[in-house]
Order: sequence, then C-alpha cells, then structure tokens
Amino acid sequence: MATTARIGRQKISTTIGPKTAEYLQQLIENSEATTLAEAVDLVIERLLVYENRERLARDTAAYFDGMSPDEAAEEESLGAALAASAKGIDFDREP
Repeated sequence: MATTARIGRQKISTTIGPKTAEYLQQLIENSEATTLAEAVDLVIERLLVYENRERLARDTAAYFDGMSPDEAAEEESLGAALAASAKGIDFDREP
C-alpha cells in the first residue's frame, strides 16, 4: 500500500556525480530533507524559484527598456508617489 508521501510520485533511476551526491546528502544531514527523493525535490524546487526570478528580472528590464520617455517619467512619478504614501505604514505591525 502506498504511503501519502508516495502518492503521485514517479520512480526514476539515474546516476549522479559525486559532488551532486554529496550536496544531496548534506541536505539530509542538515535536516532540510529526510530522504534522497525529498532532497532532489527540494533542489529542483529551488531551481524553479531561481529560474522564475531570473525570468521576472529579464521581463521587467525589457518592460522598462521599451518605455517611451513620457511613459518612463509617468512610471517614476507613480513610484515616487507610492513611496511617499507608504512612509508612515508599519508593515511589521500585527493586525
């Protein structure tokens, strides 16, 4: 009978380099993962987050690079207004 952790998982078989194996083992030793499979999932999740951030940075740069001078001035004005209005907000305050 499959455990909850195994439901929806796909079994794979592969070989990895010594540095990769050492890194995955360190994740287990540092209690960031409990199994080798969980360590692999964690590393891939981190990679996906990194790739998404890189894509966002590229798309943001392309957006600003494609602005006309008038659009850039309006964007800067909106940014300054937002920063000024947020000065008095305590984001750490609990509701």
